[in-house]
Amino acid sequence: MNGGMAVQLMADLLQTALVISLPILGVIMLVGVAISILQVVTQVQEMSLSFVPKLTMAAIALVIFGPWMLRKLAQFSTNLWASIPSLFS
Repeated sequence: MNGGMAVQLMADLLQTALVISLPILGVIMLVGVAISILQVVTQVQEMSLSFVPKLTMAAIALVIFGPWMLRKLAQFSTNLWASIPSLFS
């Protein structure tokens, strides 16, 4: 295993982590912006007003996108395990 292969494995790992985390982070970001706009318009600065909807939507997004995320993670793991023999040859 040379340095180029290690860098490629790390790049694949980071790309997979980014792709897996994007749906939940995107939903949380959109909900956060909507709640912030609501707080600015109504001038209600309650901490739980921003936390509870984000937590709820994150749980809903995890239920919706969870199977896809697990498939992507399993696919990455399978490819990683399949490439182990070629790493040391």
